[in-house]
Amino acid sequence: MNDRQSYRVRMTGISKRYNTIQTLDDVSLTLKPGEVLGLVGDNGAGKSTLSKVLSGAVIPDSGSIEIDGKAVAFASPADSRAARVEMVYQDLSLCDSVDVAGNLFLGREPRRKMLGMPFLDKPRMHGQAREMLDRLGIVIADTRLKVENLSGGQRQSIAIGRAASFDPSVLIMDEPTAALAVAEVEAVLDLIRTVSARGVSVILITHRLQDLFLVCDRIQVMYEGRNVAERQIEDTSIEEVVNLIVGRKFSARSAGRGQDNGVQA
Repeated sequence: MNDRQSYRVRMTGISKRYNTIQTLDDVSLTLKPGEVLGLVGDNGAGKSTLSKVLSGAVIPDSGSIEIDGKAVAFASPADSRAARVEMVYQDLSLCDSVDVAGNLFLGREPRRKMLGMPFLDKPRMHGQAREMLDRLGIVIADTRLKVENLSGGQRQSIAIGRAASFDPSVLIMDEPTAALAVAEVEAVLDLIRTVSARGVSVILITHRLQDLFLVCDRIQVMYEGRNVAERQIEDTSIEEVVNLIVGRKFSARSAGRGQDNGVQA
């Protein structure tokens, strides 16, 4: 297997401009099978836009994407799903008035025919929902509970579980632990570990830098739409990550300086 084929994802030279704002400028990203990559940066750094390019929600102006060594071009989220790329957005996109099983199978509910007419197969749906939750280690007592009655951590787990149930090879998570209690954060991190242990490649976008050191193999730092740095998690610290996120800003203000004070991409 050559180097190109060893990557689950290879994004090269990705650029995106909105009018006068250069959101992404020649950005690259690689991801190996089963790897958890922490994608970090300040607000407006381009993290979400880059992830939306990979999920098919944003079409880049230039650049290339390869999945398992094969060139792809995504014009919509349906295209990325066909390539087994799933994204869990920060707003979760759950239906509060629908139960757990209904949210897990939203848009692809199992059906059976009676007198030639298709009907929702609720017993089968709830049975498969229970198997799905158990397989991922998600603790929810009853799949008939309405999502509006679940805690924030349980809701996040349902959103991740739904994406994982599509059998993705790549799972992108945008701030999955934001606004969660400590115990709920740990449950979501456990879910990330479970998914990656099954060979799914994960991109984790988060401002909770401590989470990076609990689940990530590697981090990539962005600043104003560009790659700033990349580190193996065992070779860095929270202090360095903070400096990488903000250091470029300060070094750029140094008059006559053409370097980043030791911060290297």
